[in-house]
Amino acid sequence: MMNSLPELVPITALNPTSTNSITTVALSSSSSSTSPSATTVPAAAATSSRYENQKRRDWNTFGQYLRNHRPPLSLSRCSGAHVLEFLRYLDQFGKTKVHTQLCPFFGHPSPPAPCPCPLRQAWGSLDALVGRLRAAFEENGGKPEANPFGARAVRLYLREVRDSQAKARGISYEKKKRKKPPQPSMIAAADRVENQ
Repeated sequence: MMNSLPELVPITALNPTSTNSITTVALSSSSSSTSPSATTVPAAAATSSRYENQKRRDWNTFGQYLRNHRPPLSLSRCSGAHVLEFLRYLDQFGKTKVHTQLCPFFGHPSPPAPCPCPLRQAWGSLDALVGRLRAAFEENGGKPEANPFGARAVRLYLREVRDSQAKARGISYEKKKRKKPPQPSMIAAADRVENQ
């Protein structure tokens, strides 16, 4: 099964100034050259937001992954299982230390010494990547109900990664609670109390 995966190189290996990026560049498996495949950037993309540029790079990378897959996959035949295969493949390029249960630092957010535990993609990075790819799928003509990035298996995988990393790293990934904006009557009452 590993033979069917495309050869991908993290962009950060090619561009050390890149920050917090999962984006990868696919290397053509049919060519003997090791240079990254070039993509042309339309003039309109130069004025795009950082998010739009990242989404386009992620979409191009996933497209290259589908083309290099053995057998090659069309987007219409892509399923949640293929998305999971892609996410697991990207894991090897991660930069987040995730302690195993046998590690003495399991559950410690700031371990005092190095350990041989594997580096993985951080849950937040995977979650953001899936969100961008989900949006790109629909922008490129995919139907929302057929979106492989929104598949139940992908959501469950992300939840499993989040929970296991939270335990291993001793970090809570609780949703941030929004602060309710102060109500006008409360502000007026507080002003009256201060003025007395």
